[in-house]
Amino acid sequence: MNLWWRLFWETITWRFRTKKEIGDLGVRTFRVWPTDLDIFAHMNNGVFVQLLDLGRYDLSLRSHAWQRWKKQGWYAVVVAENITFRKSLMPWMTFQLETKLVGWDSEAFYFEQRFTARGEIYAKAIVRIRFLKRAGGSVKTAEVFASKPWVGPEPVLPKWVSDWAKASLLPRLHEDATSTWN
Repeated sequence: MNLWWRLFWETITWRFRTKKEIGDLGVRTFRVWPTDLDIFAHMNNGVFVQLLDLGRYDLSLRSHAWQRWKKQGWYAVVVAENITFRKSLMPWMTFQLETKLVGWDSEAFYFEQRFTARGEIYAKAIVRIRFLKRAGGSVKTAEVFASKPWVGPEPVLPKWVSDWAKASLLPRLHEDATSTWN
């Protein structure tokens, strides 16, 4: 339920924050609420993943990309994500969620997102996003940039990110999967 309040707040307040380009660094400050906690009294790992969505939502709203995508009938879906935790976020702590588009390939966009507090990185995620059409089908990255060209130098997708993306692909059919399960 806490995510719904944060989503509502994001939706009504983004206009009062600095305008961004989609390639800019987006930063949002949050607080760890009691509803974010797990049985170990620190922020639950699932809450981290939910907040990643809000960070990308904020950046897309502030860059007016969200409005263009909606007008085109496109919506973003997470294809893969990987998050690494370094330290726990404890009750009532304030922290920043940093969101940055680090590159793309022909089908997907890659965002790096970091949770920071007190000058330290507490967790870092890489998220692969694709766009789908409400009418059916997918949107290639070239189509996305046709609606608004990229501003500034094009980032080079780090090799480890493209290697991770290839390694995380799933086969289409269960029979095609090689498994370590016996």
